[in-house]
This record gives sequence, structure tokens and C-alpha cells, in this order.
Amino acid sequence: MSTIFSNTLVDTAEHHPLLRESVGKLVGSFGRRYFQDLVKRKAKPDELWQALGQAGFLGVHVPEQYGGGGSGLADYNVIVEEVAAQGCPILSLVINSICSPIIEQHGSDALKQEWLPGLATGKKRLSFAITEPNAGTNTHKITTTARQEGRDWVINGNKYWTSGLDEADSVMVVCRGEEADGRGRHPLSLFIVPANHPGISRTPIETALHVPETSFTVFFDDVRVGPEALVGQEGQGLRHLFAGLNPERVCAAAINNGIARYAIERGSQQAKDRSVWGVPIGTHQGLAHPLAKAYIGVQQARLMTARAAQLFDQSSADAGEAANMAKFAAADASLEALDQAIQIHGGNGMAIEYGLADLWFIARLHKTAPVSREMILNFVSQHSLGLPKSY
Repeated sequence: MSTIFSNTLVDTAEHHPLLRESVGKLVGSFGRRYFQDLVKRKAKPDELWQALGQAGFLGVHVPEQYGGGGSGLADYNVIVEEVAAQGCPILSLVINSICSPIIEQHGSDALKQEWLPGLATGKKRLSFAITEPNAGTNTHKITTTARQEGRDWVINGNKYWTSGLDEADSVMVVCRGEEADGRGRHPLSLFIVPANHPGISRTPIETALHVPETSFTVFFDDVRVGPEALVGQEGQGLRHLFAGLNPERVCAAAINNGIARYAIERGSQQAKDRSVWGVPIGTHQGLAHPLAKAYIGVQQARLMTARAAQLFDQSSADAGEAANMAKFAAADASLEALDQAIQIHGGNGMAIEYGLADLWFIARLHKTAPVSREMILNFVSQHSLGLPKSY
């Protein structure tokens, strides 16, 4: 699909235009129909994932010494957006953005050697388990517990909305310790556990999302792991998590930005091709102006996302603020873009074959996850505006 979007404003490096072109060409050879067919058949995008890995796109943010590209989140943002812009919004790309930085920054040398090369090539996969039925955004309230017995750890509890576990080799699990601190909070620790380890069971969650990934409720019943499963330091899991949560927000925004680009491309083309009363419908301001407004919103979200990725790569203290605002902006902008594109198509906008309506719930997901819009507004109120904490 030829793009109507200007990337000059959003690209933060000279090589980004070539990177966009390369990713777009590769993923475009699969395309929207490929992705829709996978979802219909309940299949996985294995061929596309392998192609992305072989091209080096899955590991651009992984250090060169572990087989990655050695660049950073700014490059990965471009890749995730371009994949979605070709009609293939792969949510597993977000999981990849969480686990790799956590292992790189806090994992032992053995964990880095074991996982980073495989994650960079796509030959290894990790899932990520943090959310629980009674502990969504409030991670301090998780009840999944890791109890130490000798040198081993025994994990008990359950997680909710754990995605891609059926595709993963292992899962990174966020657990709490048994003893609470003076504020009543339990220190957190991270563990990497084989996905089919004895004591792990899972139940799929039926969703409205038209994606190949499956989300699960996961149960951990006396799951025993050795000391090598611990990521970083015991009790420092919350601090370790921040290495992955800002990239998670950036990549969620990138998926929505790609979806928005796809929608506006399709809407714009329809507005030029479809004629009523002898003129293209795009000549009518009632259609042209809302689409133009949506385009502006998408470009603003893309600018914020690119800046957030750049700040993260610079280890800036402002990366958290920018990443949260980017996710917030991209969710809203993508939904407006989809709404306008669907409206321009009339009744056909609801037909799956036109490839728009089945993107709506994917875009809508990111108003709620990986962090809700309300918690982002709380963050901005407190940390950006200096207002009293509301919770």
C-alpha cells in the first residue's frame, strides 16, 4: 500500500525511511488478507514471525553481543508500526518489547545467554504474566506468591489475561514475597518458568479481538523452580519491571498508530474512488474534514510515540511521561481514524472483507491495556501537574 503519510516529522534517525520501506515490503508480501485468514482459521502467524526474525527486525533493540541489532526502541517503534500499517497488528510484538529489556538490564549472564539470542531471532518466545483477577493496574495487590524452600522457589497463584502462552517456550511471572513490609506491601520478584512446567494449567479467555494470539487464565499450583529462574534480585521485581513497562506502552501505541495509518489509507482511497452524484465523495467536506482531522490526530500520536522511544533510548527520566501520553493519544487517534474510515465505506465498512471493522476491538483494547486511560490521567495529574495523589 502506498502511503499518504509523511514520515519526515516522526522519524528520529536517518536510516528510518529505509527501515520503514524494508519492513513494509516484507510484511506487505503477506498483507491484510493473510492476517484475516489466520484469525478465521485460529492459526498463528508463524511464517511472518519467522520472516521478521530472519530479517533481524525482532531483535533491533537487543545488544549486538546477543545477536541483536544493537540500536534501540526508536527502531523497534518503526518496525511495530509498519507491521500494523500493513494490516497485521501482531500483539506478540508488545510482549517482545517487555521481556527483552528486563532480561538485558537485570538478568544474570546465564539468562542473557539463554534468552536474548533466541528472542532476537524469533526462535524463542516468552509470555508475560502480571495481571490478576483482583489486581489489574495495582501490581502491589497481586497474590501469586513465590515461597523459598531451600534453594528452590515454589510458586502458587493465578494470573489473568496472559497472552501468547500457547506460543511461548516460557513465561515471565511476577510474584510477591510472603512477608509484607512496613507499609503492608509485599516485595515483588520475577521468574522465568517453562510454559508447560508441572503445576501450570491454563484456560483460554474468549474475546472479541480478531487476533491470532490467545489470552489465558493461568493457574500455578506448587510450581517448583530452581534459583536460575529468578530474574535479577529477589524483592526488586517492581524496579526491574520498569525496564519493560515503558517499552510496552510505546509498542502498544505503535500498533495503534499502524492501525490508524491503515484505516486512513483505506478511507482516503475510498473517498477518491467512490462517486455519488457524479463526483468523488471526498469532495464533500462532511467526509473530507473528519478524515483530515483524524489524520492530524494520528500524526500527533506518532510524534509523541517517536519522542517517547527516543527518550527511552536516552535513558531520560521523561520517558515514562512520554510513553504514557503516547499510548493514551494513539488509542484515541486510532479509534477516530477507524470510525471515519468505516463511515466513508458506508455499509461496507462493517463487512469483514473490507478489513476495517475487525480492527476496532484491537484498537479499543489499548484504551484499557496495558495501562488504563484513567491510570495514565492519574500519572499525569500527579507527576506532570504536581497535583495530590488521588488513590
